[in-house]
This record gives sequence, structure tokens and C-alpha cells, in this order.
Amino acid sequence: MLLRSWPVRFLITRAARAYGFLDPIAFVAKLRGFAQPSEVAEPIELLRAGMLFHARGLLNTKAIQNNLDWVWPYWVERQFRPGDESFIPRAFSFSHINLTHRNWTAVGVPDVPFYPLVDPRGLVTPQFDGWSLDFWLIPAAGPVLFPSKSGYFEQALALTENLQVRSAAEGEAGRLETLLRLEMQAAEPQAAISVHAPGTDGGFVGVALRPYNPEGISAIDRISVLSDRCGWSINGRNIVSFDRPPSRHLLSVYADGDVSHRLAETGDGPENVVCPVGMATAVALFPVKALKDCPLEIRAPIYDELETKKRPRFPSVPSWREAIAPMARLTVSSHRIQQLYDLAAANLILHSPRDVYPGPFTYKRFWFRDAAFVLNALLALGAVDRARRALQEFGHRQRHDGYYLSQEGEWDSNGEAIWILHRFWRLTGEALPDAWVRGIGKGARWISRKRLPRGTGKPEAGLLPAGFSAEHLGPNDYYYWDDFWGVAGLRCAADILESREPATAAELRREADDFLATIEQSFPNHPQRRFPGAIPASPKRRMDSGAIGSIVADYPLQLFGPGDDRILRTANYLRDHSMHTGGFFQNMIHSGINAYLTLHLAQVRLRAGDPQSAWDLMERVADLASPTGQWPEAIHPRTLGGCMGDGQHIWAAGEWALMIRNCFVREEGQRLVIGSGVPVRWIPEDGKPASFGPTLTPWGRVTATLRRRPDGVMVGLAAEWRGRAPALEIAVPGFESQLIENPAERTDVALHSRP
Repeated sequence: MLLRSWPVRFLITRAARAYGFLDPIAFVAKLRGFAQPSEVAEPIELLRAGMLFHARGLLNTKAIQNNLDWVWPYWVERQFRPGDESFIPRAFSFSHINLTHRNWTAVGVPDVPFYPLVDPRGLVTPQFDGWSLDFWLIPAAGPVLFPSKSGYFEQALALTENLQVRSAAEGEAGRLETLLRLEMQAAEPQAAISVHAPGTDGGFVGVALRPYNPEGISAIDRISVLSDRCGWSINGRNIVSFDRPPSRHLLSVYADGDVSHRLAETGDGPENVVCPVGMATAVALFPVKALKDCPLEIRAPIYDELETKKRPRFPSVPSWREAIAPMARLTVSSHRIQQLYDLAAANLILHSPRDVYPGPFTYKRFWFRDAAFVLNALLALGAVDRARRALQEFGHRQRHDGYYLSQEGEWDSNGEAIWILHRFWRLTGEALPDAWVRGIGKGARWISRKRLPRGTGKPEAGLLPAGFSAEHLGPNDYYYWDDFWGVAGLRCAADILESREPATAAELRREADDFLATIEQSFPNHPQRRFPGAIPASPKRRMDSGAIGSIVADYPLQLFGPGDDRILRTANYLRDHSMHTGGFFQNMIHSGINAYLTLHLAQVRLRAGDPQSAWDLMERVADLASPTGQWPEAIHPRTLGGCMGDGQHIWAAGEWALMIRNCFVREEGQRLVIGSGVPVRWIPEDGKPASFGPTLTPWGRVTATLRRRPDGVMVGLAAEWRGRAPALEIAVPGFESQLIENPAERTDVALHSRP
């Protein structure tokens, strides 16, 4: 408001010109000229996150490029190497940030919101956004094995009794292996790391303390060797402890260079260092022979991110076995499909300790948008208690005027919040608490009030205001993504209020019908359109990759029927103009291949009866998964590493789980479609079934199974119906389909191959 005052604007402009600077008032006006007028130019939360992001980038600029003889994390070793395809010139870069290998994997235990990370070369970051631990193999003679510089590396995530990442590097010095997990000790979480060097006889394993993480610099000001020599005190706050004392401790400060430069020194150096630059480093050296029969064990207690002196306690947490028990099980013959589903299910649990997080690091915060998709996956897979607990938090984020607020200026949130509350109601059959229902009514009325005036003759008349929307669609605009969510929110609210407030429900249905008709009337139809019939991102946009937001009308909202011509024309446009190596490439902001948006297109194709196109997209997404079974938010088209967002994107994990579920069981109007996305190659040849379930549907829990037969397949459905059963459409690709009107709780159908 202050900047709108004429005297303030005049003074700022005059001061800028006096010192030879660009006039900031005129510059901001130019920037805003690319977007539609909006009451919120950009959510303050995103501005804050961006400022923090680039502040670290400025630190990286000062710390890295003039110290390339240090040992840096994998992304730096690749991105700063001129002969590497990851190389990015730095001449006019405002800040140096990770744009090529934004990949990491979190470990943890259910209901504990703390996530130690490991990067693609085994660098472990125990604390949120903190310093890291690296592991080096130092032979008696020859080059040191630094995993971030190593040519050979393997890594895998597994869920046994705990979620753990195993990393292994090999080089001339030998092989070095680490195992990372989160363990509870006296009700407190600790990052636990096991280290050993199998097949290697001489030299040392170095445990190195590094002043950075996968995003860049994270300051280490002080390091002290503990009195028993079995660890370090870091910044007077954190402890790293070893299960035995090392042979030597080496400590260094920025002025003396990286501790990696001092590995040939004999004897111990100082046991306490203070670095005014915040770039202190240390390494503890352990003889390889001593680790041969008993791996080194390292512990780093977790501290609360906000209360920095506090060690959080969790007196009672479920085991992984207990947490995973309610989730739908998948059985298919494809090991990769099976593995990616199992890991996706585990990560959905891991990132829903109460609130739902779309990532463990960059995106460890709440958005209604991500929460709606992640909770939809959790519900479909059967995690009812977990979903209910997360939904209970929605009311705290609703303003008195009915706005479900996570970020200002994003007009999709109300529709998303009401839609996922409706999904909970439909899938569980539970009566919603009165407070939830009141909030849903307020939220629906907010949508109605928020619509722009009708009858103005403008293309956006009757739509929601211009906003930042889904963030990756482009500058502020009147996005159909927001509008379609608004229609869905109104319809869902009407369903929920039908028995309590029938007059209100009828009013909301009329509003929803009017809103959808207004949207359809606003679709650009002028004769010079290059791609007639396709739906752009907004009524004022040409077709571009932002149109990916418009297919939400088909998946997941089903506002249009399957195979709607406008949706298919949009999907075809995106196929022909916004794909790279078989995956959807989002040109705006993300500038990478998006796993979850590729799966949105696959869902559209599956619903339209084109399973082959859906499988092609699914296979590409599977190929893009990291060795630990994760997808970053956006994937670099050349390095295939993460180039935007969190390096472990939980929305993508949720979409993978939902894609698999819908291949076996999906809802279409008042019927269930069974097996429409299951390829024969998923069905074992040994007579065992491919199966999925139990999964929640609006009519009850169901489990679908498919077995091979000499002349076709046998499809089975085991159900626990709540009331009247839906019609079943048994439609396995390549086989004759069948429609069953009144199925029993146990249904078996033999399908014959099509001629």
C-alpha cells in the first residue's frame, strides 16, 4: 500500500535515477505487464522461499567457484565441470544453485516429521537444511576414493523392518558402503549410519564433516572433538558420535583450506576450531582393518527445526509393519513396477506424519494442492486413519470468510480442500464432523463470492480472478485450473449438504452448473485459433504447455465424460508440442520433464480407452525414477537429474500409486471399471495372480485379481459392499469385456481373447 502513494513512488524513482539505477517502479510495472491484473502478484510464502533459496545461492557463488580444489557435493562436481553435460556457465548468474542433480532420498519412521537425507553419492544430511557427513576411502597408496567424484556408484532404498538407503562407491582404492536409516533411541530420533569397506585391507575410512548439503553451503562455525574422542560437537549444538575412537582427528578452517588437503599429515591437529567464514571441516580416520568384522556405527541426534535447542521426543510411534498394514497390496510380475509402487506407498506414509508434506526438504511445508492429491492416494490405498488425521488440520487453515488458505492468491485451494473432504466422505462412508461440514459450506460460498462479475463482455467474466494458481502455468492469469476446481468444490459441497441443508445444496448445484457453463462459453473459439477445440491454460492464452492444467477437468475431477473431444484435443496438443523423450516437458518455470504431470496425461488416456498410450507414458515415468525409486519435481532433459523443486516429490509418488490403482480398479460415474489398464505382461505366467487391493471405492473395499488362462484371463473381484453394489465393467485390454449389473461380493469372470 505504501508503494501506491504518489510521494513515495516519486522519491523512489528520483533516488534511483540520481544514483544511476534502473527505476524500480517502472521495472515492476513492466514485469506486471506480462501478467493479468491480480490482487496478489505472487504468494508471499513463495517470495520468502525464493529469497532464502537465492541467498544460499549467493553464498555458493562466493564459496565454490574459487575453491574448486575442495571436495564438493555431487551436483557441484558435475555442474562446475566444463566437460560434463551438466555444466552451466556462471558468468552472469545471480546465484549458483543446484539445477542439474536435485536428487535426494529421505529415510524415517512413521509419524516422525524429521527426515535425514542422502544424495546420489551417499552424502548424508542428518538435520533439516544442515551440514552433511561424507565418507571417503583413503588407501595406503594411490588416489583417495571421494564418492562425489567417483565414476561408479550404486544406491538402493528398501523397506524391511526400517526404511534404509544403501550406498556403495568403487574405485582404485576399493569399495566403500554405507547404510542410512532413522532410529529411535529413548524416544528420540537419531540418524544412524553404518560404514564399512568390504574387500579392502589397508588404509583408512574417513568420516568427513562438510559445511554444505544438496542445496549448497550450510555453515559450520565451530567444531570440537568430544572428550572421549568418539565424535564431534558442531556449532555448540549438534553431536555426531562414533561407536569407537578414530585413529586420528583432522580439523581445518577456511583460511587453511579443505581438510581433504591434509589427509597425508601425521598425528592429530587441533581439537577445537572456530571459522569466521562458517566453512570449518573435519575428518575422523578409522583403519579399514578394524571395520572388517564390525562396521563403524555413527549416530547424529535430531534437533527440532524451530526450537533449535530442543531434541524432540516421540514416546510412541508405530512400526513400519503397523503403518503399512492398511495399505493396498500390489502383486505383478514386473519387478520395477512392483518396487516403485511399494516405495511410493512407503513414502506416502513417511510424509504424512500429521500434515502432508510434498517433499522432505525444499517442499517440507503445506499446500492444499499437493495435500489433495497425496491424500487422494492415501485414501484410495486404504490409509483412512492417516488421512482423517491430516484432514482434521484443514479447519485451522480456513479463514473466517471461508477461504482455505495455504498461500495467498491461489484460488484453487477451496475447490481442492472441499473435493478431498468429499472424497473422504465417499470412500469411507463416514459421517463428517459438524465442524468440517460448516467449513465446507463456508468454503463453497467463498467460491461463489469470489467469481468475477458476469455479463461484462470480457473473456474472464464469471470466472475466478487472475492468480498465481498452480505456480507452473505461467504469469498470473484467469486459469481454468482454478475454475475447474471451483466447480468441483461447489458440486462436492452440494452432495455433502444435501441431507442437512437441501435448499443450500440445490443453490450450490445451480451455481456449479452455471460456473461450468460459463467456463465452456469462455473457451477461445475465434477463427484464427491454431489448435481449434483444445483448451488453453486461460481464455486469454494461446495454446502452450500451461494447458496441462486444463486436463484437471478430466483427471481427477471427471467434470466431462471419458474421451471428451476438447480434453483429447488438449492432450493431443501436449503430446505433439510439449513432450521430450516420451515425458511431458513443462516449459514454464519447471523447465523439465514432470513425472506427475506425465501421469495425469496417462490417466486421461486410460479413461478415454487408450491403454497403450497410458502404458507408454507410465513406462517412461518408470524409466525416469532414480535408483532409489524417487522422482524430483522436474527432471533435467539431459542429465536426468532433478532440475526444479524437491528432489523427492511426494505428489509424484502419489500419482504413481493412483495410476497403478486405476489400472486395476477405477470409478467411472456409477460403475467400477476393472482391469482396464492391466497389461498381460503384468500377470505372472506360473498361474499366480496379478492383484491389487483392498482399495477403497465409494461402494466399499475391493480387491481385483487377474490370472492367465489358455484362452484368456480369469478376473476376480472380492468386495465388501456398503449397501447397493455398483455395476462392474470388466475391461482388460486385449480381451472381450463384460458388464455385470448386480455383482455379488465375490465375482469371477472368464474373459476370452479378442479375435
